Amino acid sequence: MKLTFNEYRDKVRACWLGKNIGGTLGAPFECIRGVYDISYYTHDLSLGVLPNDDLDLQLVWLNAAEEYGKNVNAEILGEYWISYVTADWSEYGAGKNNMRYGLMPPISGWYKNHNKDSCGCFIRSEIWACLAPGHPDTAVKYAYEDAICDHAQEGMYAEIYCAALESAAFAVTDREELVRTALSYIPADCAVAGAVRTVFECYEEGKDWKEARKAVLQRYPGSFGMLSGYRDQEPEPDIPVGSLGYDAPSNIGIMMIGWVYGEGDFSRSICIAAGCCEDGDCTAGTLGALLGIIGGTGAIEEKWLKPIGDEIKTISIDRTNSCLRVPATVSELTQRVINLMPVFMHGQYTLSMDGEFLFDTVESIGSGTGFAKEIAVSPVCIRKSCSLYDIRIVYEDGSLTVQENVPKRFQVRVDNRLNRQQWLECRLHLPAEWTARPAASMCVNLNQRHGGSAVTEFDFTVTPGSITSGRYEVQLEIKSSGRLTQMFVPILLLA
Repeated sequence: MKLTFNEYRDKVRACWLGKNIGGTLGAPFECIRGVYDISYYTHDLSLGVLPNDDLDLQLVWLNAAEEYGKNVNAEILGEYWISYVTADWSEYGAGKNNMRYGLMPPISGWYKNHNKDSCGCFIRSEIWACLAPGHPDTAVKYAYEDAICDHAQEGMYAEIYCAALESAAFAVTDREELVRTALSYIPADCAVAGAVRTVFECYEEGKDWKEARKAVLQRYPGSFGMLSGYRDQEPEPDIPVGSLGYDAPSNIGIMMIGWVYGEGDFSRSICIAAGCCEDGDCTAGTLGALLGIIGGTGAIEEKWLKPIGDEIKTISIDRTNSCLRVPATVSELTQRVINLMPVFMHGQYTLSMDGEFLFDTVESIGSGTGFAKEIAVSPVCIRKSCSLYDIRIVYEDGSLTVQENVPKRFQVRVDNRLNRQQWLECRLHLPAEWTARPAASMCVNLNQRHGGSAVTEFDFTVTPGSITSGRYEVQLEIKSSGRLTQMFVPILLLA
């Protein structure tokens, strides 16, 4: 299958329209538990489209991507998050709080974050899919950088799953193939994957969508719907209340219920998803975006567009800073995304004789097995990159804390980005009375890149001689001999 530029443009527009429609439809059913038969909007239609943080955050990411292109990463997104996102609730607040304290992603998404497994990042996956149409390998790379700012584990898996699903949907329409592709990027034994499989099991067993909802909430209990609880229905004694913040698996399951039981029909699918409540705007909005990509604008009935039009409303963006350009309409958002896409897809599409872009999408759909291994790395690590090498420092014990006279070991992985050897001069800058082994200064040889990588691994141990403060920052200074680049990597430790 080949995708022309005009088809791509139509799918991107339908993606954002579907996001706006689904988010507006599901907003009245957010944070409540129950089940409703819905056929249309239930809010006051005079209000038009409802503002939604699900879309807001992606408008901020768009600005970061326009500024930094393919170099955008978690550190850059984190700075944009602190600078431009006003929302401080749940995982958003935990991630921002950690980053303000100096905890870099992925630690910022994991540390003392009760909502790390919640829904706040799978809802912002569309931007990466639209910038990497038919190339899930690329989409999930950026979705991961996005997710680790304020999520970890199941929350992170949920965004990677959605980004892969939506990116592949530019090339493939078969539901089973799309799901297989998306699942290949996350651990097979994670709860998100389990919730997806539960939906298909229920469907194959002949259960209706309400029974499927119950099965998902029983196997993967969440608590999102109990923020407000049951509104006008009797509580369901056989639906447990899950742990605080453990909501991504059940809500991914609900999104899948809408898709599977709606049998691909845009209207029926988003209504089922919203009618399952819980995080209703997220499930219906993400599903609306996915179905928009699959079917284009032709799949969206006019009845959904008439009350909300082309407008974008925001709720969680700091618009007082003139550095941020926020799209006012879906049309503007669509145009800016398709203008930016060639930056991310450079060398992965061709230009035909009549001036149309063509994506050879079939060849780009593959297995995400390698990426699943990548995200299995401990979130308690520090990552830095420069033009010469990429470095990752893992806290071996999975903890940020230190104790007096107790050694703490770190594992270092350096990937040479050059096709030539390098000598790294590494020096640890320690607090007074602290010691390091094998030494505070080390020389490390990096082999040249061959066969796609050149990884060198080593470790060091830091022992606090005394602890008189609650927060310490050990600096690892790295310089490649004979080169200009000098890197300082802060290693934050807590007493």
